[in-house]
Amino acid sequence: MAMMPKSMVEKIGKSGIIAVLVIDEPDKAVQLARVLVDNGISSMELTLRTEGALEAIRRITKEVPSMVAGAGTIIRPEQVGAVKESGVHFGVSPGCNRKVLESARQSLLPFAPGICTPSDIEQALEFDCDVLKYFHAEGSGGLGYLKGINSPYGFLKLRYIPLGGLTAANMVDYLEMPEVLAIGGSWIAPRDSIRNSDWKTIGANAKEAYDIFKKVRGIA
Repeated sequence: MAMMPKSMVEKIGKSGIIAVLVIDEPDKAVQLARVLVDNGISSMELTLRTEGALEAIRRITKEVPSMVAGAGTIIRPEQVGAVKESGVHFGVSPGCNRKVLESARQSLLPFAPGICTPSDIEQALEFDCDVLKYFHAEGSGGLGYLKGINSPYGFLKLRYIPLGGLTAANMVDYLEMPEVLAIGGSWIAPRDSIRNSDWKTIGANAKEAYDIFKKVRGIA
């Protein structure tokens, strides 16, 4: 059984863009999610880098059901259970940790591990992962490198979520690669903008990114 169910793959692919978020204050989570959804961004990766991250996820999944809420920076197996209880829809990690993968599989948490080498890909394949987070995308060699390491595995029809160094200026090239399911972007809602409740800037960034996605993928 694939670690990412087909229904979840379809939802993420339809959204095309995953806003990568660091939320310090859970009280801002619902408003942030609503601003993103109102401007076309219906998927998010809320990173587990702050004390309030799980509470923020709980509030979003409860109050903004149209948001496909993912948890990121899952780097320890014990985090998986807490994430699952929060109501999150999927999880991702920056690396390919076997213990985390085992915990995610046992918990039936839809999951995409981080990869940046062929060895990472093959370890992920041992756990039936066919959706992979390509991290750090630009720092690892960019789109050309991704195409290169995917080449031996092309017949497996793997899908990728590139993240790291992507912007409105370079996202087009990634979205034009058929194997890219969606792209991740931390530029859409920067941490400082969230802290300052700068919903106008976040909304504008989200709309710009979603408009680019629609144009590249031919969505009316």
